[in-house]
Formats: sequence, structure tokens, C-alpha cells
Amino acid sequence: MTRLVPFPLVSLSLLGFWLLLNETLSPGHILLGGVVALIGGWGLAALQPPKARPRRLGAIFRLAFLVFVDIVRSNVAVARIIFGPERRERTVGFVEIPLELRNPYGLAALACIITSTPGTLWVDFNEASGILTIHVLDLVDKAEWVDIIKGRYERRLMEIFT
Repeated sequence: MTRLVPFPLVSLSLLGFWLLLNETLSPGHILLGGVVALIGGWGLAALQPPKARPRRLGAIFRLAFLVFVDIVRSNVAVARIIFGPERRERTVGFVEIPLELRNPYGLAALACIITSTPGTLWVDFNEASGILTIHVLDLVDKAEWVDIIKGRYERRLMEIFT
């Protein structure tokens, strides 16, 4: 059965999304969505993703809350930069952050966190050296950004994924 449907939850989700997007439960769309879901599951199996072992549900919720708060704060800060009356000189720049995190799911989560926070962007991760490069819209202190990424996000992600 796992050979036919290697990732049943992924395939079921794809079928559900297909039906939601098409806003119908007609037999033709169920059949076509089922084919798309099977092909999607087989495609994911061909990629051979490593097994995910997230731990500590409480840490996941704390991290999600922190990310939510940081996104709201960043939205306000970027809005002030764009719409604010003061026109001070802004320093944009790149920050290199040495990471200990090597779990691919943890790195993917960190990439989503950084990129979804307005004013920051994941630019590069050197796998050999573990150096993450991010771009910051209003760079005041590089050391502060290193502390934020390592202390707020990396530490919690390592707690979840190791």
C-alpha cells in the first residue's frame, strides 16, 4: 500500500486542495484530483525527504508566538520607515550569522521565519561553514541581529528538531 500511496496525508491534502480550488465534488474532479494527488505523492517519494522528528510541542507553540509577535513588530517598523514623517538615513546591509543548526527541516523553518518577517530576507546558507547570510532593511547593529537569530530562533528550532 505504501508503494501506491507513499505519503497518504500529503496525497489526501492535495486531493482536498484540488477540490477546494475547483469548488466542486463532481466525480470527474474527484478522479482528476485523485490522479494529481497520487502523482504528487510519488513525486515527493522520489525526493526521499528525511524523516521529521519534531519534539516538544510547547517549544513549537512558544516559537510560533514569538514569530507572530516579531512579524507584527516588523510590519509596524517597516510601515514607519515607509510612511513615517522623519527621513533619516537608513543603512541596509548583509549580516553573516554562524549557525549550529543543521537539520534540514529546522533550516527550512528558519528560512520561512526570516523571509516572512518584513525587513529581513534569507540570502544564502553555506552548508560547509554553517554561515547564514541575511539582508536587513534597517541595519543598526549586526551583533544584535546575530543575537536575535541565534537566541530567539535557532535555539528554539534546535530544541524542536534535535
